[in-house]
Amino acid sequence: MMKDETRKTGVDVIGNIPWGTHICLFYQTAEDLIDILVPYFKKGLENNEFCMWVTSEPLSVEDAKRALQREIKELDEHIERGQIEFLDYRQWYPESGRFEADRVLQGWVEKEQQAMKRGWAGLRLTRNTFWLGKEDWRAFADYEATIDQIINKHRMITICTYFLDRCGAAEIVDVISIHQFVLTRRGG
Repeated sequence: MMKDETRKTGVDVIGNIPWGTHICLFYQTAEDLIDILVPYFKKGLENNEFCMWVTSEPLSVEDAKRALQREIKELDEHIERGQIEFLDYRQWYPESGRFEADRVLQGWVEKEQQAMKRGWAGLRLTRNTFWLGKEDWRAFADYEATIDQIINKHRMITICTYFLDRCGAAEIVDVISIHQFVLTRRGG
């Protein structure tokens, strides 16, 4: 049923996608992120979806808000209605310094359930992996593989972003193998 219902992504090269789609974006600059994520969230707000932007370098929460505000003049109204949430990665990921996949995945499911209860069509999210250390890569790659299984059963769409300069060949292969779509944006 959910696979029959497509959502507009706002990203021209992807077009419409079903709920449960898991996309990755390799980027090099803050502008690369903005060029993809602003239209992505603009379309999510227009689609009556709950949107969640978990930021990390090179964009702060305030940078993300300002970028979206340039395209959506009524952004403050969406924030006040609780339709969009901006979080710094330290607010979403554990303070323990270790990546805890089960806790994070459960958090996404809870956000989707809360969104549905509030009348939103589903959950549209992004989070940036810039903060991720090499010591957590294996656990994070396993988590990414699990995301497909979780997202596929829910009214969720996600774009996972990866800073190109922090990814070697092995990391790029890991990421590509566990996402349905792969976008690369490098210096525009």
